[in-house]
Amino acid sequence: MTARVAPGDCPGGHFRLRPPGTTRGAPLAVLAPAHGSRLAATQAEGASMSVRVRRVYEPPEPDDGVRVLVDRLWPRGLAKDAAHVDEWPKGLTPSAELRRWYHAGEGDFEEFRERYEAELAGPEAAELLERVRELAGKGTVTLLTASRQPERSHAEVLARLLSE
Repeated sequence: MTARVAPGDCPGGHFRLRPPGTTRGAPLAVLAPAHGSRLAATQAEGASMSVRVRRVYEPPEPDDGVRVLVDRLWPRGLAKDAAHVDEWPKGLTPSAELRRWYHAGEGDFEEFRERYEAELAGPEAAELLERVRELAGKGTVTLLTASRQPERSHAEVLARLLSE
């Protein structure tokens, strides 16, 4: 289900900030430090599938394709109209319990990955994952996260699953 809303609105659930094919406008300024990481992106190339992982604070690039925010909460300090987010499937994000467990340092990334993949097997998450997989089958998809270490985050797990 995709509801169309104005860029300033922020309802819950999965929604599109602007219709596909519209121009993104002028490049946005970096609103927070990227901590030196110009994440060259996790490129998972299939026949015509390309999935990238980038920090949402980095300026959009022309080859980003569909920009999908994969964080449950909107990134701090980033204006919705400046983010250039095409989709925001909140049901794909880790549960609050899993996020707290991982960020408290109680487990390693591999255990987090296993638990998160188990959550993604649920009906809502599986449906949303399939939706993003379909988008990736049509062209480049850039998974956006506010995580300071995208390569050790849920976005990386999603990128791996989408590339399978």
